[in-house]
Amino acid sequence: MKENGKVGIVGYGSYIPRNRIKIEEIAKVWGSDPDSIKRGLMLQEKSVPGPDQDVITMSVEASRNALKRCNINPKDIGSIYIGSESHPYAVKPSGTTVAEAIDATPEIHCADFEFACKAGSEGMFVCIELVRSGAVKYGLAIGADTSQGCPGDALEYSASAGAAAFIFGKEHIIAEIIETYSYMTDTPDFWRREYQFYPQHAGRFTGEPAYFKHITGCANGLFNKSGMKPEDFSFAVFHQPNGKFPQRVGRSLGFTKEQMAAGLLSPTLGNTYSGSSPMGLTAILDVSKPGDYIFMVSYGSGAGSDGFIFKTTEEITKVRQKAVQTRSMLDENKRYLSYGEYAKYRGKIKR
Repeated sequence: MKENGKVGIVGYGSYIPRNRIKIEEIAKVWGSDPDSIKRGLMLQEKSVPGPDQDVITMSVEASRNALKRCNINPKDIGSIYIGSESHPYAVKPSGTTVAEAIDATPEIHCADFEFACKAGSEGMFVCIELVRSGAVKYGLAIGADTSQGCPGDALEYSASAGAAAFIFGKEHIIAEIIETYSYMTDTPDFWRREYQFYPQHAGRFTGEPAYFKHITGCANGLFNKSGMKPEDFSFAVFHQPNGKFPQRVGRSLGFTKEQMAAGLLSPTLGNTYSGSSPMGLTAILDVSKPGDYIFMVSYGSGAGSDGFIFKTTEEITKVRQKAVQTRSMLDENKRYLSYGEYAKYRGKIKR
């Protein structure tokens, strides 16, 4: 299918709420040792959505930032896909609201995707192939979540909020798609049934037979398919359920700490689920140079991974300053919450 010419990212953007809660604040409520949690998960704090923020509002902000970085008419976007496991409505799409908010045409293919934390990369894959085939001129893929964590559960220390948006096209490409690869099995490591508010997980089972197996399987498939090796890449980013897992899997694959540093956001952001590895990619694009190769592998429980190889172009230097950068949103203008405020914002207090 590659005879149709180059395809890649023509615009990208992210969004992070300014609210934060520290690991110490959560641990204090449950009588846990914050230093042990911080060492075990390599987390310091996480983002928290405000009462008026959800997947739709964050997707709109990330998409608007993506549009600022590309000189296109929103009405030329032919598809929009939002990957999330925390869509505001059980029955009503998020994508239609986002499409109207960014002034896209009604003549658009729109869908909401779910595959745990790899729903965002699913949308990226589909947009890439729709653009490559010529079915659409531009495709918009978004990964966004306001992650849920049951009070007192290990997930509460990491479940956070954020969004990343990518516009794919064939003109003025800032990061060309070199190769893709996907890998999946039926591995029930994390789930949430209908009408349940909080997800359940299989504890340490989520590591070895789930996260590490699938990212490694996908990454090795991507190496074999592309003929490339870890040392060929300037940057690498993996799904970030905490600060420890992505560094461990990256090292096992042969990547260095320096290659993973730019995209590693989770220590001060938390786990944004469907937005996790895509948001890491936006941070990499903020600092990459023309000609850099970027290695990305997502992960979603249930379980599967999508892998991508990107190569940046000269266009990257022309657009990245046109919208707020990911690290700026992560590191600046933060507002820290007490556990009470956090519980109120996240609806943890039930009547």
